[in-house]
Amino acid sequence: MAVDQQEYEIVVIGGGPAGLSTALYSVRLGHETALVDRGGGRAAMMKDVHNLVGTREETSGMELLQIGKEQLEEYGCAVLSDRIGSAGRTDDDRFRLCGTDVDYVADAVVLATGMNDVRPDPPLPRTGRGLHYCLHCDAHLFADESVYVMGYGESAAHVAAILLNFTDEVDLLTRGDEPEWSNDTDEMLRAHPIDVVHEDVTGVQNGNDGWLKALEFEDGAVREYKGGFALYGADYNSGLAADLGCEVNDDGTVEVGDHGRTSVDGVYAVGDLTPGHNQVPIALGDGAKAGISIHWALRDFPRDPDLVAEQGPVRNDEVPGMPDELLERAVAFHTYD
Repeated sequence: MAVDQQEYEIVVIGGGPAGLSTALYSVRLGHETALVDRGGGRAAMMKDVHNLVGTREETSGMELLQIGKEQLEEYGCAVLSDRIGSAGRTDDDRFRLCGTDVDYVADAVVLATGMNDVRPDPPLPRTGRGLHYCLHCDAHLFADESVYVMGYGESAAHVAAILLNFTDEVDLLTRGDEPEWSNDTDEMLRAHPIDVVHEDVTGVQNGNDGWLKALEFEDGAVREYKGGFALYGADYNSGLAADLGCEVNDDGTVEVGDHGRTSVDGVYAVGDLTPGHNQVPIALGDGAKAGISIHWALRDFPRDPDLVAEQGPVRNDEVPGMPDELLERAVAFHTYD
């Protein structure tokens, strides 16, 4: 049975902040763009959005993402709910992205598939109400509060020490795992007021508001916490990047150069899928830079000198270089009474 095929200049895979930002720039710069999103993701789990200028703290991640999708549709971007299972090349060297029932063909692909935090084993506090993953987003919530860090590696030890900038009550919970930090890091921990607790967690106590109140341990101890952070690493969704031949780093991130360019021409990667800080404002900036870079690569004008030599000067009926539907939307959008 023949598979339906939809063609676009640009297909963005992933509807988090980085993907939304890329698609917004590309469609406003006049390119036929589709955003393909399977739903979920780290941003969707945010109870409150932090560190985003102009966005109030009570805005949830889901609200932020929904507003972004509505903006894209207003400009003429196709916002599609689908899962891309594999990717490759067409006979004419474009990109083929295989969805559930549809193949998407594009001149350029943007991978904004993100990553998933590795969750520790239960019992656990509720995510966002005592269990957190982003120090730079949420450390401010625990100023002068009792906090924990779960983990047994270098990152857990150093996050525990960083939290001393916010509070004087920090516990490092290895939960029965053998510590894997270095001798130097062990000396650092001993030189700071951090209580390293090796017993595993056996129970969770929540307050009436749903926030964490205390953790119970296998030795019978009960320790009160406002919340804390789990540091067990990340699983990067880099399978499509591997399908397309992009260089993938040992940790699973996709190697990128300037403006999100991968090692494969026409393929870009943005946001949490790439090395660096996992932050909404940074993801938005990554998307903006990628959108501008793709526009430079795909725009029609100024026409390449070799094409001018072959085809002659650009004629009036060849401009503007924007698809009719997007042009009509742009005119309507900026027509004021």
